[in-house]
Amino acid sequence: MMLGKKLVTAQKRGETRALCLGLGMVACSMMMYFFIGITIVPFYTKSVWTTETVCKVWVNLTASGQEVMLYQTEDTLDRNPKCSYVPDKLENSKEEVKARIETIASNFRKYHTFPCYYDPGGTQTNVILSRLYPPKGLLFAFLWPTLMFTGGCLIIVLVKISQYVSVLSAWQ
Repeated sequence: MMLGKKLVTAQKRGETRALCLGLGMVACSMMMYFFIGITIVPFYTKSVWTTETVCKVWVNLTASGQEVMLYQTEDTLDRNPKCSYVPDKLENSKEEVKARIETIASNFRKYHTFPCYYDPGGTQTNVILSRLYPPKGLLFAFLWPTLMFTGGCLIIVLVKISQYVSVLSAWQ
């Protein structure tokens, strides 16, 4: 009799901990959804460079045949509209920045055509080399909170099923 009482108490403690874990996972995933929704999604929806095309070295936009300015990302245009490339870190030495620019220039000389993104609506008359937040990146950002939410819900459902089966077996 004493062993059965200890077993039931241990089961209740374990169920409580599992429910807390599941609810914690669900709450954390909701916070992650909120954080992604206020940080990454606005930048993704604000970007007008949505259509991929092929650019040539002198940045001839093959979709329309016009010459346009090439920027590295959407952020480069905001940081300095006169430069195509702005270094990520300001503490980089001049030699490092110069070497990086030489690498980029040699890539442009080596590859005469390359993929780039343009604004199909025509509000921007320039193109970007890569998007900061591509659709795959946005899906990957939502993958982890979705997995955590699913895992938390699964834990909660399994604990509730276990409690239901325990009540049924005790009733019989």
